[in-house]
Amino acid sequence: MAQKNLIQSEGEQLDALLADLQREHDIKEISGWESGFPSLSRALNGIIPGLYWLIGPPACGKTSLSKQLLDQVVQHNSVPGIFFSFTEKKKELRIRTLSRLSGLENREIRRGSAYLLHWYGVPKARYTEAERLPPGWEKLRRSAEEAKSWLNLAYVVECDRRTTLQEIEDRIGAVKQIKSRDQVIVVIDDSQRLGFTDQPLENRIAAISDQLQGMAIDLNVAVIAVWPNLHDQDEALPQVWSDRVVGADVVLVVKRDTEGTRNLTEPSRRMTIHIVKNRGGERGALAFEFFPAFSRFVEVEQS
Repeated sequence: MAQKNLIQSEGEQLDALLADLQREHDIKEISGWESGFPSLSRALNGIIPGLYWLIGPPACGKTSLSKQLLDQVVQHNSVPGIFFSFTEKKKELRIRTLSRLSGLENREIRRGSAYLLHWYGVPKARYTEAERLPPGWEKLRRSAEEAKSWLNLAYVVECDRRTTLQEIEDRIGAVKQIKSRDQVIVVIDDSQRLGFTDQPLENRIAAISDQLQGMAIDLNVAVIAVWPNLHDQDEALPQVWSDRVVGADVVLVVKRDTEGTRNLTEPSRRMTIHIVKNRGGERGALAFEFFPAFSRFVEVEQS
């Protein structure tokens, strides 16, 4: 009987590697998936299968950022994405996506089409692109239509306190089968709810990190795990998180930039994302502007 897993030397594998590299005809600035944030993509060298931690204090926009990041990876790379939510309902997450795409505030979209038509009416001029439309129901509807092609690759799954990691793995396997794709990007929001609830919050992250890293390797998926930092004090160094999640490939820590926010004129907040661990590229800090009303993050160009 032939051996199932015959081990091969690096020399024996070399020709296959060179042939694989030769098939890559596109000139790429990064080796992984585009994140939709150019500076973040360059710093991370793209997003590849592995475990990414996104850590930040409550109400800093972690859910909005992780949902936007997943949507942009799906849109720019035509790869399936699954957002697992332990707290937000599907409708709320979909409204956030529509708000970001259309430029209409979350609260206005929640009031429905009658409200939007009453306040904004129907645009008289005909526009071919949603981006050029004035605010209103027609812009919202057109923005949704234009996004439908890539939204067909995106999934939202509501979880509860009984949801297990095995159920998450099963969902990932189902999407892979439906879309006939081997690689998927996954976001697990409020990942502290994945078991070990009998332990203090600060003790859970290492154990959960090990499990998620194993899942990322076994299933060949990129996993973005969102975690609350309940002790986000000004004197706390973001780098401490690098030691707490040893098995992670990337650790991103979101901090509020209070001084930068004071200089803003619009109802937005300045945020800094610290890349405190990065096996595939650089470490450093990137500036973002967060618009809560539109659930949208925008990279700030460095001067």
